[in-house]
Amino acid sequence: MAFKLKKGKFFSSLINISQNIKESADYFANYKLNNVSDFKGLSEVMKEYEHKGDSMVHEVIKDLNNAFITPIEREDILALTISMDDVLDALEHCSALFEMYSLIHMDEYIWKFVDALKNCTYEMDKAIDLLASKKLQAIHEHAVKIKDLESLCDGILRQAIKNLFTVEKDPIRIIQYKEIYESLEEAADYCETVANTLETIIMKNA
Repeated sequence: MAFKLKKGKFFSSLINISQNIKESADYFANYKLNNVSDFKGLSEVMKEYEHKGDSMVHEVIKDLNNAFITPIEREDILALTISMDDVLDALEHCSALFEMYSLIHMDEYIWKFVDALKNCTYEMDKAIDLLASKKLQAIHEHAVKIKDLESLCDGILRQAIKNLFTVEKDPIRIIQYKEIYESLEEAADYCETVANTLETIIMKNA
């Protein structure tokens, strides 16, 4: 299905969703954790971003139900909306784990994950802006970068778990760190799903 409408509410909604995710990732990456009480602040703000994202998703679904014509296929708008929301949900879940486990020590692997995820959200935001501007072929570059970052996270996960079982002696801490590493890598997987959805849209509309 070729584009039928000029940039309108659906693309504006997708841009708002992607910008909200980018802002949440920025907040996550730049938040300073100095003591246990700081975790509550991080978790609460990330929950606010997540609630805001949920409201945006519900609005898109409502608009899809009411729209006679959509700029791209309905299922593609919905798939892109849901896949982006999954990224935000995963980031919020990670922040909740930090609070739950009072993880003051953010090791180098967690910071590598967080940096890669932040970069994923930046690439996602650029891709959505290009989609709204109907510059479909230019989206591919950003989808590839997201996939490369997801592959990087796969490698970080392997290194992190190997190091964890080498240096950590406390079995409880091993369980906690491993869950956090895997949750961060899962967030990267959701970013890859966004990239795959974008490439499907390119294929259908180019």
